[in-house]
Formats: sequence, structure tokens, C-alpha cells
Amino acid sequence: MTPGVEVVKNIPLIVLLAGLTLLSACASQPLAAWDRDILAQRKMQADPYPLDSFLDEHIYFSKEASRGGAGVGGGGCGCN
Repeated sequence: MTPGVEVVKNIPLIVLLAGLTLLSACASQPLAAWDRDILAQRKMQADPYPLDSFLDEHIYFSKEASRGGAGVGGGGCGCN
């Protein structure tokens, strides 16, 4: 036999082994209780300080005067 024919015969085995390897990487392990507190901390949230973000955006858009119709009075001076 030529080497090319042997490789063609081994393709299903290679695909099976690759599939099993990929599936074993998707194992679901429960999260330990002592790790949950780290993930629940405020700094791990998408927006850890929503009030600060709101105020920063408000000041930025008030100074830029580039946003309108949000129900906020004032002009470009940032004094609202």
C-alpha cells in the first residue's frame, strides 16, 4: 500500500479522536462556593459603579452640548 491510502483509512479515526478531545474540553464543573463571592463582587460586574458612569456621561454630554432631548436642561457650560 502507498502511504496516501493509509492516511485516508485513518481519517475517521482522526476525526473521532479530535471530536472526543473537543468534547472533553466542554466538561461542566460546578462552581465552588468560595469562588462565587469573587464573581459576585461589584468590580466584576459589567458596570461596577452605575451612578458614577451616569454622572460622568451627564457631565460629558452637558459640556459637549452634543445631546438633546433627554429631558435634561442646560447648555454647554455644564452648570445644570
